[in-house]
Amino acid sequence: MEWVEIIAPTLDEARDEALDQLGVDDQDAEIEVLEEPRAGLFGRMRGQARVRARVAPTRPRPKAERRERRKKKPDDGASPAATPPGAVAVATEAVADDRSATGDPANNTGEDASAGPRQRPDRQGAGRPERRPDRRDDDINGGTPVQDLTIDQQAEVVATFLTGLTERFGVPAATETSTIEEGVVEIAVQGSATELGLLIGPKGATLQAVQELARTVVQRQGGGTQEGRVRIDIAGYRQRRREALERFTQQVAEQVLANGERKALEPMHPADRKVVHDTANTIEGVHTVSEGEEPRRRVVILPDAD
Repeated sequence: MEWVEIIAPTLDEARDEALDQLGVDDQDAEIEVLEEPRAGLFGRMRGQARVRARVAPTRPRPKAERRERRKKKPDDGASPAATPPGAVAVATEAVADDRSATGDPANNTGEDASAGPRQRPDRQGAGRPERRPDRRDDDINGGTPVQDLTIDQQAEVVATFLTGLTERFGVPAATETSTIEEGVVEIAVQGSATELGLLIGPKGATLQAVQELARTVVQRQGGGTQEGRVRIDIAGYRQRRREALERFTQQVAEQVLANGERKALEPMHPADRKVVHDTANTIEGVHTVSEGEEPRRRVVILPDAD
């Protein structure tokens, strides 16, 4: 995704404006601080804050194979037992300690549970279960090494997930894929708005949850760092919401121009705030700012004189 650069009086305002332009939450954005205001005489700030931001690529969980594993001989000098075909090799204590220090989880294994925990002597000679490493990338993906997914491959994964989801809900629906802009693909679930309403929820809350679930599915299917963004729409909700927000913004802007008073809108999701900003920016005589903190952050429409 392309970077956007924002200049504002404070660092917080620059970050917030960047999130509004991208239409994503803070956790879904990658923000770099290019310049900060400097403290001048009597505590007054000089200069402005400058940041650049983009939609953060989908990142996988850490993989133990991305670093070279260290090896350590057993304490008792005995030769290690041969690993049965198809079984995941058990890491030595040194590897487990190294992985624990880096914060990697250590609760997945490909071993046969019927064999029981493997024992090894500790420094005091007492037996204890050996720590086990994460499954390797190829174990998680059925023996296939993980690879980064293209935006088209991500869209295919999401479309399959949505088809399965609607089937489980017993709702007849079909999916259609379209490119919105470079690096952004939309998967539209088409069907009866009444029957699909359960997957939309109040003010699109369930739709947003489905979007997050789809993001997780892409992470698990691909495993690598994914570029681009796949957006989901259900029964045309996003399109109707976008059109309604555009009409509403135009009406509020006309009121602001008529009475010369600023108008604060209700708190909105970043994607909705972006629609308001974009629409207001096309209307001469008004401009917009965002105020408040998530999830109560809102857009304020002001006359240019303010």
